[in-house]
Amino acid sequence: MKSLPYGKQDINEDDIRAVTEVLHSDWITQGPANERFEAEMSRYCGTGYAVSVCNATAALHLACRALDLGPGDTLWTSPNTFVASANCALYCGAGVDFVDIDSRTYNISIGALEAKLVQASRTGKLPKVLVPVHFAGQPCDMLRIWELSKRYGFNIVEDAAHAVGASYRGDKIGSCRYSDITVFSFHPVKIITTGEGGMLTTNRSDLHEKLRLLRSHGIARNKSRFTGAGQGGWYYEQIDLGYNYRMTDIQAALGVSQMRRLDDFVKRRQQLAGRYDEMLSSLPVITPWQSPDGNSANHLYVVKLDSARTEKSRNEVYDMLQEQGIRVNVHYIPVHTQPYYRMLGFKHGDFPVAEEYYTKAISLPMYSSLSVEDQDRVVSAVRKCLT
Repeated sequence: MKSLPYGKQDINEDDIRAVTEVLHSDWITQGPANERFEAEMSRYCGTGYAVSVCNATAALHLACRALDLGPGDTLWTSPNTFVASANCALYCGAGVDFVDIDSRTYNISIGALEAKLVQASRTGKLPKVLVPVHFAGQPCDMLRIWELSKRYGFNIVEDAAHAVGASYRGDKIGSCRYSDITVFSFHPVKIITTGEGGMLTTNRSDLHEKLRLLRSHGIARNKSRFTGAGQGGWYYEQIDLGYNYRMTDIQAALGVSQMRRLDDFVKRRQQLAGRYDEMLSSLPVITPWQSPDGNSANHLYVVKLDSARTEKSRNEVYDMLQEQGIRVNVHYIPVHTQPYYRMLGFKHGDFPVAEEYYTKAISLPMYSSLSVEDQDRVVSAVRKCLT
Protein backbone atom coordinates (compact mmCIF):
# COMPACT_ATOMS: atom_id res chain seq x y z
CA MET A 1 0.00 0.00 0.00
CA LYS A 2 1.34 3.43 -0.95
CA SER A 3 2.52 5.91 1.66
CA LEU A 4 0.63 9.17 2.04
CA PRO A 5 2.86 12.20 2.77
CA TYR A 6 1.71 15.05 4.98
CA GLY A 7 2.21 17.45 2.07
CA LYS A 8 3.49 17.60 -1.50
CA GLN A 9 3.55 19.69 -4.67
CA ASP A 10 0.88 19.63 -7.39
CA ILE A 11 2.56 19.90 -10.81
CA ASN A 12 0.69 19.67 -14.11
CA GLU A 13 1.64 19.80 -17.78
CA ASP A 14 1.18 23.58 -17.95
CA ASP A 15 3.77 23.96 -15.19
CA ILE A 16 6.20 21.71 -17.02
CA ARG A 17 5.61 23.58 -20.27
CA ALA A 18 6.28 26.94 -18.56
CA VAL A 19 9.62 25.72 -17.22
CA THR A 20 10.58 24.16 -20.56
CA GLU A 21 9.90 27.46 -22.36
CA VAL A 22 12.37 29.21 -20.08
CA LEU A 23 14.98 26.52 -20.66
CA HIS A 24 14.65 27.20 -24.40
CA SER A 25 14.88 30.97 -23.91
CA ASP A 26 17.82 33.35 -23.55
CA TRP A 27 17.17 33.82 -19.80
CA ILE A 28 17.40 31.10 -17.18
CA THR A 29 18.69 33.14 -14.24
CA GLN A 30 16.84 36.20 -12.93
CA GLY A 31 15.06 37.87 -15.83
CA PRO A 32 11.63 38.51 -17.36
CA ALA A 33 9.91 35.53 -15.71
CA ASN A 34 10.83 36.99 -12.32
CA GLU A 35 9.30 40.29 -13.33
CA ARG A 36 6.08 38.52 -14.34
CA PHE A 37 6.00 36.55 -11.10
CA GLU A 38 6.48 39.68 -9.02
CA ALA A 39 3.78 41.50 -10.97
CA GLU A 40 1.35 38.59 -10.53
CA MET A 41 1.99 38.38 -6.79
CA SER A 42 1.62 42.13 -6.36
CA ARG A 43 -1.65 42.10 -8.28
CA TYR A 44 -3.00 39.08 -6.43
CA CYS A 45 -2.19 40.45 -2.98
CA GLY A 46 -3.25 43.99 -3.80
CA THR A 47 0.08 45.42 -2.73
CA GLY A 48 2.38 48.00 -4.22
CA TYR A 49 5.53 45.97 -4.67
CA ALA A 50 6.81 42.39 -4.71
CA VAL A 51 10.40 41.09 -4.64
CA SER A 52 11.25 37.48 -5.54
CA VAL A 53 14.07 35.66 -3.75
CA CYS A 54 15.65 32.21 -3.61
CA ASN A 55 13.77 31.05 -0.48
CA ALA A 56 11.69 32.37 2.41
CA THR A 57 14.61 32.28 4.85
CA ALA A 58 16.42 34.72 2.58
CA ALA A 59 13.23 36.78 2.47
CA LEU A 60 13.08 36.98 6.27
CA HIS A 61 16.75 37.98 6.41
CA LEU A 62 16.26 40.70 3.78
CA ALA A 63 13.17 42.00 5.58
CA CYS A 64 15.17 42.41 8.78
CA ARG A 65 18.04 44.12 6.94
CA ALA A 66 15.67 46.45 5.12
CA LEU A 67 14.17 47.49 8.47
CA ASP A 68 17.69 48.13 9.84
CA LEU A 69 17.51 45.45 12.51
CA GLY A 70 20.94 45.07 14.06
CA PRO A 71 23.05 44.79 17.20
CA GLY A 72 21.24 46.16 20.23
CA ASP A 73 17.81 45.51 18.67
CA THR A 74 15.40 42.68 19.40
CA LEU A 75 12.97 40.70 17.23
CA TRP A 76 9.96 38.95 18.76
CA THR A 77 8.18 36.04 17.12
CA SER A 78 6.14 32.94 17.90
CA PRO A 79 7.76 29.85 19.42
CA ASN A 80 5.38 27.75 17.28
CA THR A 81 7.18 28.12 13.98
CA PHE A 82 10.14 26.90 11.99
CA VAL A 83 13.49 28.16 13.28
CA ALA A 84 13.94 30.55 10.32
CA SER A 85 11.39 32.97 11.82
CA ALA A 86 13.81 33.59 14.70
CA ASN A 87 17.16 32.91 13.04
CA CYS A 88 16.72 35.91 10.73
CA ALA A 89 17.31 38.23 13.70
CA LEU A 90 20.51 36.44 14.68
CA TYR A 91 21.83 36.80 11.13
CA CYS A 92 21.62 40.56 11.70
CA GLY A 93 23.35 40.48 15.08
CA ALA A 94 20.09 41.27 16.89
CA GLY A 95 18.47 39.51 19.83
CA VAL A 96 15.42 37.23 19.78
CA ASP A 97 12.51 36.74 22.14
CA PHE A 98 9.19 34.93 21.85
CA VAL A 99 5.53 35.52 22.60
CA ASP A 100 3.41 32.55 23.67
CA ILE A 101 0.60 31.33 21.44
CA ASP A 102 -3.18 31.40 21.59
CA SER A 103 -4.63 28.05 22.64
CA ARG A 104 -7.21 28.06 19.80
CA THR A 105 -5.43 29.50 16.77
CA TYR A 106 -1.85 28.45 17.68
CA ASN A 107 -0.80 31.91 16.46
CA ILE A 108 0.73 34.63 18.66
CA SER A 109 -1.56 35.37 21.61
CA ILE A 110 -2.67 39.00 21.51
CA GLY A 111 -3.11 38.99 25.29
CA ALA A 112 0.38 37.64 25.85
CA LEU A 113 1.80 40.11 23.34
CA GLU A 114 0.16 43.11 24.97
CA ALA A 115 1.27 42.05 28.44
CA LYS A 116 4.85 41.53 27.25
CA LEU A 117 4.86 44.93 25.52
CA VAL A 118 3.66 46.66 28.68
CA GLN A 119 6.48 45.07 30.65
CA ALA A 120 9.07 45.77 27.93
CA SER A 121 7.99 49.41 27.81
CA ARG A 122 8.70 49.74 31.52
CA THR A 123 12.17 48.24 31.18
CA GLY A 124 13.08 49.96 27.90
CA LYS A 125 13.35 46.66 26.02
CA LEU A 126 10.69 46.97 23.34
CA PRO A 127 11.18 45.00 20.11
CA LYS A 128 12.20 46.72 16.89
CA VAL A 129 10.53 44.02 14.75
CA LEU A 130 7.66 41.63 15.41
CA VAL A 131 7.26 38.57 13.18
CA PRO A 132 3.71 37.18 13.56
CA VAL A 133 3.47 33.73 11.96
CA HIS A 134 0.25 32.76 10.14
CA PHE A 135 0.50 29.20 11.38
CA ALA A 136 -1.02 26.49 9.14
CA GLY A 137 -2.39 29.24 6.89
CA GLN A 138 -4.67 30.89 9.46
CA PRO A 139 -4.06 34.66 9.66
CA CYS A 140 -3.03 36.23 12.94
CA ASP A 141 -5.16 39.02 14.38
CA MET A 142 -3.28 41.63 12.35
CA LEU A 143 -5.52 44.59 13.17
CA ARG A 144 -4.83 44.21 16.89
CA ILE A 145 -1.12 43.71 16.21
CA TRP A 146 -1.05 46.80 13.99
CA GLU A 147 -2.75 48.88 16.68
CA LEU A 148 -0.15 47.72 19.21
CA SER A 149 2.66 48.57 16.79
CA LYS A 150 1.42 52.15 16.58
CA ARG A 151 1.33 52.38 20.38
CA TYR A 152 4.72 50.78 21.02
CA GLY A 153 6.65 51.67 17.87
CA PHE A 154 7.72 48.36 16.35
CA ASN A 155 7.82 47.19 12.73
CA ILE A 156 5.83 44.18 11.51
CA VAL A 157 7.02 41.42 9.16
CA GLU A 158 4.27 38.89 8.46
CA ASP A 159 5.64 35.37 8.15
CA ALA A 160 3.11 34.08 5.63
CA ALA A 161 5.12 31.02 4.58
CA HIS A 162 1.93 29.00 5.17
CA ALA A 163 -0.57 31.58 4.01
CA VAL A 164 -0.37 32.49 0.34
CA GLY A 165 -4.00 32.59 -0.80
CA ALA A 166 -5.36 33.28 2.69
CA SER A 167 -7.25 36.45 3.55
CA TYR A 168 -7.93 38.60 6.59
CA ARG A 169 -10.85 41.02 6.98
CA GLY A 170 -11.44 40.97 3.23
CA ASP A 171 -7.81 41.58 2.19
CA LYS A 172 -5.43 38.98 0.83
CA ILE A 173 -2.52 38.11 3.08
CA GLY A 174 0.35 40.00 1.50
CA SER A 175 -1.61 43.23 1.07
CA CYS A 176 0.49 44.67 3.94
CA ARG A 177 -2.49 46.70 5.15
CA TYR A 178 -1.38 45.91 8.69
CA SER A 179 2.34 45.37 8.25
CA ASP A 180 5.52 46.71 6.71
CA ILE A 181 6.51 43.54 4.84
CA THR A 182 4.99 40.11 4.17
CA VAL A 183 7.12 37.05 3.42
CA PHE A 184 5.97 33.98 1.44
CA SER A 185 7.48 30.53 0.88
CA PHE A 186 7.22 28.36 -2.24
CA HIS A 187 8.78 25.18 -0.90
CA PRO A 188 7.23 22.02 -2.45
CA VAL A 189 4.94 21.33 0.53
CA LYS A 190 3.50 24.87 0.47
CA ILE A 191 0.32 26.03 -1.31
CA ILE A 192 2.19 26.80 -4.55
CA THR A 193 5.78 25.90 -5.33
CA THR A 194 8.78 27.07 -7.28
CA GLY A 195 10.91 24.15 -6.02
CA GLU A 196 12.61 26.49 -3.59
CA GLY A 197 11.72 30.15 -3.53
CA GLY A 198 10.27 33.07 -1.64
CA MET A 199 8.66 36.46 -2.10
CA LEU A 200 8.35 39.69 -0.15
CA THR A 201 5.51 42.18 -0.59
CA THR A 202 5.37 45.75 0.70
CA ASN A 203 3.63 49.06 0.07
CA ARG A 204 6.69 51.13 0.96
CA SER A 205 8.81 52.29 -1.96
CA ASP A 206 11.86 52.77 0.28
CA LEU A 207 11.70 49.17 1.47
CA HIS A 208 11.13 47.91 -2.07
CA GLU A 209 14.24 49.70 -3.29
CA LYS A 210 16.35 48.43 -0.42
CA LEU A 211 15.12 44.84 -0.76
CA ARG A 212 16.01 44.80 -4.45
CA LEU A 213 19.45 46.23 -3.69
CA LEU A 214 20.23 43.74 -0.91
CA ARG A 215 18.92 40.81 -2.97
CA SER A 216 21.78 41.20 -5.45
CA HIS A 217 25.04 41.92 -3.62
CA GLY A 218 24.11 45.51 -2.71
CA ILE A 219 25.02 46.49 -6.26
CA ALA A 220 23.44 49.52 -7.95
CA ARG A 221 23.32 49.87 -11.73
CA ASN A 222 21.08 52.93 -11.81
CA LYS A 223 23.08 56.13 -12.27
CA SER A 224 20.88 57.91 -9.74
CA ARG A 225 22.35 55.68 -7.00
CA PHE A 226 26.03 56.16 -7.97
CA THR A 227 28.30 58.00 -5.57
CA GLY A 228 30.27 59.41 -8.48
CA ALA A 229 30.16 59.69 -12.26
CA GLY A 230 29.62 56.51 -14.22
CA GLN A 231 32.42 55.18 -16.40
CA GLY A 232 30.37 53.50 -19.12
CA GLY A 233 27.47 51.20 -19.84
CA TRP A 234 29.13 48.35 -17.96
CA TYR A 235 29.56 50.34 -14.76
CA TYR A 236 28.05 49.42 -11.38
CA GLU A 237 28.74 50.27 -7.76
CA GLN A 238 28.40 48.21 -4.61
CA ILE A 239 26.77 50.64 -2.19
CA ASP A 240 25.70 48.18 0.54
CA LEU A 241 26.65 44.73 1.79
CA GLY A 242 24.12 42.53 0.02
CA TYR A 243 23.69 38.88 -0.87
CA ASN A 244 23.05 36.60 -3.81
CA TYR A 245 19.43 35.84 -2.95
CA ARG A 246 18.05 35.93 -6.49
CA MET A 247 15.43 33.53 -7.86
CA THR A 248 16.05 31.92 -11.26
CA ASP A 249 13.66 32.40 -14.17
CA ILE A 250 13.21 28.61 -14.17
CA GLN A 251 11.69 28.85 -10.70
CA ALA A 252 9.77 32.04 -11.45
CA ALA A 253 8.14 30.54 -14.54
CA LEU A 254 6.89 27.65 -12.43
CA GLY A 255 5.58 30.18 -9.89
CA VAL A 256 3.66 32.15 -12.52
CA SER A 257 2.08 28.95 -13.81
CA GLN A 258 1.21 27.74 -10.30
CA MET A 259 -0.46 31.04 -9.45
CA ARG A 260 -3.08 30.39 -12.13
CA ARG A 261 -4.35 27.57 -9.89
CA LEU A 262 -3.73 29.19 -6.50
CA ASP A 263 -7.39 29.88 -5.72
CA ASP A 264 -8.32 26.36 -6.83
CA PHE A 265 -5.63 24.93 -4.56
CA VAL A 266 -6.96 26.89 -1.58
CA LYS A 267 -10.57 25.95 -2.34
CA ARG A 268 -9.65 22.26 -2.50
CA ARG A 269 -7.75 22.46 0.78
CA GLN A 270 -10.76 24.10 2.41
CA GLN A 271 -12.98 21.29 1.16
CA LEU A 272 -10.58 18.69 2.55
CA ALA A 273 -10.41 20.52 5.88
CA GLY A 274 -14.21 20.51 6.05
CA ARG A 275 -14.31 16.76 5.44
CA TYR A 276 -11.69 16.19 8.12
CA ASP A 277 -13.67 18.34 10.58
CA GLU A 278 -16.79 16.27 9.98
CA MET A 279 -15.20 12.82 9.93
CA LEU A 280 -13.02 13.39 12.99
CA SER A 281 -15.73 15.01 15.12
CA SER A 282 -16.50 11.83 17.07
CA LEU A 283 -12.86 10.98 17.81
CA PRO A 284 -10.80 12.17 20.79
CA VAL A 285 -9.01 14.91 18.87
CA ILE A 286 -9.34 18.69 18.77
CA THR A 287 -9.71 19.87 15.18
CA PRO A 288 -8.47 23.28 14.00
CA TRP A 289 -10.48 26.31 15.10
CA GLN A 290 -11.02 28.97 12.45
CA SER A 291 -11.32 32.65 13.31
CA PRO A 292 -14.27 34.40 11.65
CA ASP A 293 -11.94 37.30 10.74
CA GLY A 294 -9.80 35.18 8.45
CA ASN A 295 -9.93 32.71 5.61
CA SER A 296 -7.22 30.10 6.09
CA ALA A 297 -5.12 28.75 3.23
CA ASN A 298 -5.06 25.41 5.12
CA HIS A 299 -1.41 24.70 4.46
CA LEU A 300 -1.52 22.25 7.38
CA TYR A 301 -4.30 20.31 9.04
CA VAL A 302 -3.19 19.90 12.66
CA VAL A 303 -5.17 17.95 15.23
CA LYS A 304 -4.45 17.86 18.96
CA LEU A 305 -5.04 14.71 20.95
CA ASP A 306 -7.74 15.32 23.55
CA SER A 307 -6.14 13.92 26.69
CA ALA A 308 -9.50 14.06 28.50
CA ARG A 309 -10.85 11.45 26.07
CA THR A 310 -7.83 9.28 25.26
CA GLU A 311 -4.87 7.85 27.13
CA LYS A 312 -2.82 7.48 23.95
CA SER A 313 0.19 9.76 23.72
CA ARG A 314 1.04 11.79 20.63
CA ASN A 315 4.17 9.70 20.14
CA GLU A 316 2.17 6.46 20.22
CA VAL A 317 -0.34 7.73 17.68
CA TYR A 318 2.42 9.14 15.47
CA ASP A 319 4.24 5.78 15.40
CA MET A 320 1.03 3.83 14.75
CA LEU A 321 0.09 6.04 11.81
CA GLN A 322 3.59 5.78 10.35
CA GLU A 323 3.31 2.00 10.51
CA GLN A 324 0.13 2.22 8.42
CA GLY A 325 1.87 4.32 5.76
CA ILE A 326 0.35 7.63 6.88
CA ARG A 327 3.40 9.92 6.91
CA VAL A 328 2.09 12.41 9.43
CA ASN A 329 4.38 15.13 10.79
CA VAL A 330 4.61 17.42 13.82
CA HIS A 331 4.58 21.21 13.50
CA TYR A 332 6.46 22.57 15.39
CA ILE A 333 9.02 21.80 18.04
CA PRO A 334 8.96 25.10 19.99
CA VAL A 335 11.95 27.11 18.79
CA HIS A 336 13.04 28.16 22.28
CA THR A 337 13.53 24.49 23.26
CA GLN A 338 16.07 23.84 20.51
CA PRO A 339 19.63 23.29 21.82
CA TYR A 340 20.96 26.42 20.12
CA TYR A 341 18.29 28.60 21.71
CA ARG A 342 18.77 26.96 25.10
CA MET A 343 22.40 28.09 24.83
CA LEU A 344 21.03 31.62 24.45
CA GLY A 345 19.23 31.30 27.79
CA PHE A 346 15.79 29.99 26.92
CA LYS A 347 14.44 26.96 28.76
CA HIS A 348 11.53 24.57 28.95
CA GLY A 349 8.62 26.24 30.73
CA ASP A 350 9.22 29.69 29.24
CA PHE A 351 6.20 29.48 26.88
CA PRO A 352 3.87 26.87 28.34
CA VAL A 353 0.98 27.12 25.87
CA ALA A 354 3.28 26.40 22.90
CA GLU A 355 4.93 23.58 24.81
CA GLU A 356 1.62 21.96 25.79
CA TYR A 357 0.37 22.26 22.20
CA TYR A 358 3.53 20.57 20.89
CA THR A 359 3.10 17.47 23.06
CA LYS A 360 -0.32 16.74 21.51
CA ALA A 361 -0.12 18.00 17.90
CA ILE A 362 -0.08 15.87 14.75
CA SER A 363 -0.24 17.18 11.18
CA LEU A 364 -2.40 14.95 8.99
CA PRO A 365 -1.94 14.73 5.20
CA MET A 366 -3.12 17.93 3.51
CA TYR A 367 -2.43 18.76 -0.12
CA SER A 368 -4.60 19.75 -3.08
CA SER A 369 -4.22 16.43 -4.90
CA LEU A 370 -5.24 14.36 -1.86
CA SER A 371 -8.12 12.17 -3.06
CA VAL A 372 -11.29 11.52 -1.11
CA GLU A 373 -10.35 7.83 -0.99
CA ASP A 374 -6.92 8.59 0.47
CA GLN A 375 -8.42 11.02 2.97
CA ASP A 376 -10.88 8.34 4.05
CA ARG A 377 -7.89 6.03 4.54
CA VAL A 378 -6.22 8.63 6.77
CA VAL A 379 -9.32 8.99 8.93
CA SER A 380 -9.75 5.23 9.14
CA ALA A 381 -6.15 4.92 10.35
CA VAL A 382 -6.65 7.64 12.95
CA ARG A 383 -9.82 5.92 14.13
CA LYS A 384 -7.98 2.60 14.42
CA CYS A 385 -5.33 4.27 16.59
CA LEU A 386 -7.74 5.98 18.94
CA THR A 387 -10.62 3.52 19.39
